[in-house]
Amino acid sequence: MKKLILATLVGGAGIASAQAQSNVTIYGTVDVGVVSERGGAAGPVSKVTSGVGSASRLGFKGNEDLGDGLSAIFVLEEGVLADTGAQDSAGQAFNRQSFAGLSSREYGAVTLGRQKTVLYQALGEVGDPFALGYAGSVKNLFPLAGVNTRTSNMVAYNSATVNGVSGELTYSAGEQAGDASAGREMGAALAYAGGVFNARLAYSSRNSDTAAVAATSTAAAVPGVSHDLGHTTLLVANYDFTLLRAYFSYGVDKGFNSAVLPNLANPYGYAVAPKATTNSTDLLIGATIPVGRAGTVMTSYVHKDDKQFGQNASQLGVGYSYALSKRTSTYLSYAHITNKNGAGYTVGNDTEAGSGNSAFDIGVRHSF
Repeated sequence: MKKLILATLVGGAGIASAQAQSNVTIYGTVDVGVVSERGGAAGPVSKVTSGVGSASRLGFKGNEDLGDGLSAIFVLEEGVLADTGAQDSAGQAFNRQSFAGLSSREYGAVTLGRQKTVLYQALGEVGDPFALGYAGSVKNLFPLAGVNTRTSNMVAYNSATVNGVSGELTYSAGEQAGDASAGREMGAALAYAGGVFNARLAYSSRNSDTAAVAATSTAAAVPGVSHDLGHTTLLVANYDFTLLRAYFSYGVDKGFNSAVLPNLANPYGYAVAPKATTNSTDLLIGATIPVGRAGTVMTSYVHKDDKQFGQNASQLGVGYSYALSKRTSTYLSYAHITNKNGAGYTVGNDTEAGSGNSAFDIGVRHSF
């Protein structure tokens, strides 16, 4: 009997020790709002929709302490349409993030899987006062459509932070037989996080060839050269002046698919559909302004300068968020885009491209 009791105590201590060394967290966001869009060829659109301020999601993340400052880490994150209960990407369970890796306090982290691009992180974490959400999202004009948000088959290295400075390198394999360069994407970022002042310089290069196209292209006959190479350089920063936090972002987009159009549906019914430029620059100037103990005003001016087709666009956005608690907030926002020379940009939000040149949102968000 004594041996049984002793074995039980030892086994319980072992379980407790294992639990202390590893953990798994369930987290998520439920964001639902009413959206009113105007200005599109199909007419006004009013709807209840998910992910206006930030995408609704359900995630699992965990780590295991391996000793000597080394940990095993993982994240599995699924997008959810809170207005219908469906997945936001049919047939892709963990479409937002799915990766595993090793993290060292001294040397940084290496992760493998589907992950955010350096451009997406730079704008979302540093460069956009709307944090990529609401009607005023920078994504309406900056090149963050499709593959510029997340990529699969990524190997990423994030360095440890030293005196506020850190770096990131990413490589996403195209995984196309016969051509290792086709479909691949590479990124790099250098960041400074100082609380009052934050800045990040990011660079992304993507080869949009397929193996079949590259095999028959003239450019492919020259080793290491692709006719479908696009790249973006992005500088973002923000500074806290106490009364407000000012934001600045500037991007340079060159080459094929460097500035994919957020809305490909010819939303204004032009006889000639808008074209995706291969030579453009992007500018954002904005601010967040605290109001009282729980309110925040968000505002920005965003401009797309299309140097190839002259299809320029400017956006003005304003929003207000009120924190009911640490986890729950309400919000409203409005933005308007002025398109020129056949440009077809639309006012969307964090998860939708929008249908017209203006939109008003009001909603609620809860995080857990």
